[in-house]
Amino acid sequence: MTDKNNFKILYKLACSIMNLEDDVLNSTSRKKHIAVTRQVVAVIGRTEEDIHRSIIAEQLGRDRTSINYYEHSHKSNYATYPLYRKTFNKIYRAYKDLETTKNVFVDQADLKSYLFKKGVVESEKQDMKLKIKSGKVSCIIRTSYFDFSKQMEIIKLALENYHHSISIK
Repeated sequence: MTDKNNFKILYKLACSIMNLEDDVLNSTSRKKHIAVTRQVVAVIGRTEEDIHRSIIAEQLGRDRTSINYYEHSHKSNYATYPLYRKTFNKIYRAYKDLETTKNVFVDQADLKSYLFKKGVVESEKQDMKLKIKSGKVSCIIRTSYFDFSKQMEIIKLALENYHHSISIK
């Protein structure tokens, strides 16, 4: 998945766990429970998924420096702010439970053969490469500009229940 998709999943999970509406975290609301949830989602996105600050900021309707602030104030907030600690623990546990239900590949050949069985086709005319990573293994799929969107959709559907990331080279 892309970082944006991974963050959207985390965002929706947090809203669900904290009983918030789906779009409330990117609002300008400064209510404590919303602001704390926003901070926690940003911190988990940075520390666990290594999602770039600008992607998190875009999804939360903030600027990149706010995400930097959330990240740097996490340690003191967790140590001294009970609401933050409780919210962080609740969302983090749910996130880890979700992560453990997803599978990973342990062999590059298995990953590539699985993708081919699901309908991914490498193009003879290579305009770009897709790097798919699952666990500690990765593989490269050669594709053309014309076939790119179709291949991305097939890969996303095939790896829906797997922890993965896709990057374009």
